Amino acid sequence: MNHLELYSKTCHECSGLITRRYSTSFSLGIKMFDKKFRQPIYSVYGFVRFADEIVDTFHNHNKKDLLDRFREETYRAIEEKISLNPVLHAFQEVVNTYGIERELIDAFLYSMEMDLHFHNYEDSLYKKYIYGSAEVVGLMCLRIFCYNKTGMYDELKETACALGSAFQKVNFLRDMRSDFDERGRVYFPGVDYTAFNDQIKKEIEADIQKDFELAYSGILKLPQGCRFGVYVAYRYYLKLFNKIKKSPAKKVTEERIRIPNRSKIYILGKSIIRAQLNMF
Repeated sequence: MNHLELYSKTCHECSGLITRRYSTSFSLGIKMFDKKFRQPIYSVYGFVRFADEIVDTFHNHNKKDLLDRFREETYRAIEEKISLNPVLHAFQEVVNTYGIERELIDAFLYSMEMDLHFHNYEDSLYKKYIYGSAEVVGLMCLRIFCYNKTGMYDELKETACALGSAFQKVNFLRDMRSDFDERGRVYFPGVDYTAFNDQIKKEIEADIQKDFELAYSGILKLPQGCRFGVYVAYRYYLKLFNKIKKSPAKKVTEERIRIPNRSKIYILGKSIIRAQLNMF
């Protein structure tokens, strides 16, 4: 291994560390992938996680300047095929290797910028935000899963978007209190946080249920080496969604509903059994 290869390997490992520190659920799913898929997916997650941190966490800094700099450095890294930022170096390798489109990256970074300017998302903004913040991430991952399989990518685009949409909307419900209290945001169109009730919650949940159902049909058609890992992440989020569904609206606005780690391990074990019995 030469020094450039060592540098690249170290950068990809940094993105793996970021994933494990920030998301036990996605880490669990990625570990179930064939080895060839793990590092590129870690590198996509590292990129989107750090961009999200800029707009959600760095309150004592000029977020717009930081995001503008991050965007500029991202495109420079992709063009020059190198970066001294480990996360961006790992990401550019994935973009250049798997042919991830500029449009997907543009849409994602624009959705991050939206969080700097909007606090209430009417319908068109909501759809644009869901697409940029979640659906395109699913499409980036699908590019990796369907490398050199253009027909499969085109066939599964809609279902990959549905899975990203379901995950993001569940996140919006789970994080409703912190989004409002800490950032002044309400993502669901026409929803007044102070008047959030069980009827509004049921309407949102019905929309999410449609996303989950469409997404599942696509999971069944994914390549063998990634199908199980995506299924595990799907089952985790479905468990979280069902727990939120059973909770009254008042509880959703007062606390962050979680799935304990022991339940995640149970979901993994049950998923392994279902896979062995060819039941998904």
